[in-house]
Amino acid sequence: MNAPAIENLSRRGFLQGVGGLTLGFCISAPFAPAALARIGVSPAPTFGFNAFLRIASDDSVTVISKHLEMGQGTYTGLATILAEELDADWKTVRVEGAPADASRYNNLFWGPAQGTGGSTAIANSWGQLRAAGATARAMLVAAAAKRWQVPGAEITVREGVVSHAASKRKARFGELAEAAAQEKLLIDVALKKPADFRLVGRHARRLDSADKVNGKALFTQDVQLPGMLVAVVAHAPRYGAVLRGFDAAAAKRVKGVVEVVQIPSGVAVLAADTWSAKKGRDALKLDWDEARAFKLGTDEILAKYKELAKTPGLVAHTAGDADAAFAKAAKVIRAGFDFPYLAHAAMEPMNCVVKRTAEGCEVWNGEQLHTGDQYALAGVFGIKAEQVKINMLYAGGSFGRRANTKSDYVVEAANIVKAIDGRAPVKLVWLREDDMRGGYYRPLFHHALEAAIDAEGRLAGWRHRLVGQSILKGSPFEGMVKNGIDAVSVEGAANLPYAIPNMRVDLHTPEDIPVPVLWWRSVGSSHTAYSTEVFLDQVAKAMGKDPVALRLDLLGKHPRHAAVLRLAAEKAGWDKPLAAGKPGTRRGRGVAVHESFRSCVAQVAEVTLAADGTIKVDRVVCAVDCGIAVNPDNVRSQVEGAVGFALSAALYGEIALKDGVVTAGNFDAYPILRINEMPRVEVHILPSQANPTGIGEPGVPPLAPAVANAIGAATGRFPGRLPFRSEELKA
Repeated sequence: MNAPAIENLSRRGFLQGVGGLTLGFCISAPFAPAALARIGVSPAPTFGFNAFLRIASDDSVTVISKHLEMGQGTYTGLATILAEELDADWKTVRVEGAPADASRYNNLFWGPAQGTGGSTAIANSWGQLRAAGATARAMLVAAAAKRWQVPGAEITVREGVVSHAASKRKARFGELAEAAAQEKLLIDVALKKPADFRLVGRHARRLDSADKVNGKALFTQDVQLPGMLVAVVAHAPRYGAVLRGFDAAAAKRVKGVVEVVQIPSGVAVLAADTWSAKKGRDALKLDWDEARAFKLGTDEILAKYKELAKTPGLVAHTAGDADAAFAKAAKVIRAGFDFPYLAHAAMEPMNCVVKRTAEGCEVWNGEQLHTGDQYALAGVFGIKAEQVKINMLYAGGSFGRRANTKSDYVVEAANIVKAIDGRAPVKLVWLREDDMRGGYYRPLFHHALEAAIDAEGRLAGWRHRLVGQSILKGSPFEGMVKNGIDAVSVEGAANLPYAIPNMRVDLHTPEDIPVPVLWWRSVGSSHTAYSTEVFLDQVAKAMGKDPVALRLDLLGKHPRHAAVLRLAAEKAGWDKPLAAGKPGTRRGRGVAVHESFRSCVAQVAEVTLAADGTIKVDRVVCAVDCGIAVNPDNVRSQVEGAVGFALSAALYGEIALKDGVVTAGNFDAYPILRINEMPRVEVHILPSQANPTGIGEPGVPPLAPAVANAIGAATGRFPGRLPFRSEELKA
């Protein structure tokens, strides 16, 4: 998911919202008391220092995360930032998800909204959590100074212990917590210099791993409330179909089924457990009116897009005079690229627990768009947004799916609760097939590119036309659509870093395709990086230039891009011949570099192709500039995971429609990369003193083009569509 960036936030600005957390701690009744031990909550008295920190008398330090932990390491990264300035003992640090409250926990890059996305969690929290930790540290020092009657300037803090060397007095955080929490909340405090960091930039044990292994971690599926029912919903088989009627008699005879209700999105079967609800749904007799349903397949959609690409679209970027450059060109190179719909296919399908309460409603789920979901749920129940209490649990992946601009599955759960008049809490469960066929998808796109080479052999002109659905139009983020241009449709294309004097990038946004679309890990860059980087290799080949050398020639005004490109090429041994493969195989090496979410990543891929066109990616060398690497191990993990995620899509990812129906229902028809297919991945992080930038998504865009360029180097053929097709790459 993408989001605009905000630069130069003052320390005072970061601290807005840090203050004012009620002292003490309570947990929702359904989880108390047994769940307290399960999730590691300290039974000791706990004292709040600000909205992001509590310290207990037993020395435990609880960091409150305003961002969702969905496997990306956010909890560990955010805790590291605060613990660094607090000088906490890492062994005592734990993390708890924040409630939905944009007044205290807004994403600073999004304005007055709380949520996780666009690789912003660490970046937007960096200054805020440093200030929160430093402020609490100062409060602990002030409390110790009063207790010991010594100057605060003589007191030091290290690893959870406050010390005064001259008097040899020491106190643990827990001993001072109650008094320190009463100290005046300071606004301007001194932050550490990077040279003094003990946690940031070094190895830190991940805080969520142990609980996920031993079963303590709470996911939505773990929630059990008194009297709770489990719901499974029958959805329309085609987009735009309308329910004429249904017969629930057979469904109600299924053991465990309690009730069947119609809701705006379909028919919900409520039961004592998931399996009974599924069997009840299978027994429903449904009558769908498909007179106005969408019945095109992906081949027909793509054909429409290619026709549109023959005419100019809305201009997203222009420089110089592209038409004149092409009119004078000595050589013109052209290529087209097709990208399929893609599912998010997170490990944990969509789910949500909703309970109607006297105060409003309460929700338990892996919450990614807190504020948007609060308002959507408030609309269902006719209450105020602040009456919607959200308990943010762990999520088993998302890749953008849980950040749904329509709050689709959350609203669906609420509609079920409303349909039964709030008589019971409801856990909505989407099975894998529901998730795969229920949308939302990375949009299908067609790209057409042209390059003009002048008489002196220089790259003089570039034209790039994109055709695909808008993610932002009609969403709460529609403000990012300017003059008809969806910013995320053209990101990575309209801001191409290469110094090409004459350029034009234009866009067609079809509005007659009802397939629901949403951001998918790295959003527009997931396809624009491929088309631009693969096409540039084709241009390099036509110009007789080395792909790395050509890129460096064109990156004079973008030193960060050039630096990661040089590092990746060096570590990959770009200047050395690639080792030969087994007889009958072909080997190639390819490169790509791309900026997304304010981070630059270059990747070099080494590929082996069998005679039948089967692709094996042997090695991927990555160079990353993401500012200060808060947790280098987590940065490496994110890039390694991004390589696997992107390679899975490049080799297999495709949601196809036939007569308007999504053909894939599970992983048999939508394969995911197997562990034996994972290449050796090397990640090199550029040293930096700049503030952190995104890392959850930037490793995705360069992978597929680097592999495609390696295929091009090995075969002379550059794949023009994804996923790769072995039949097109046979020897």
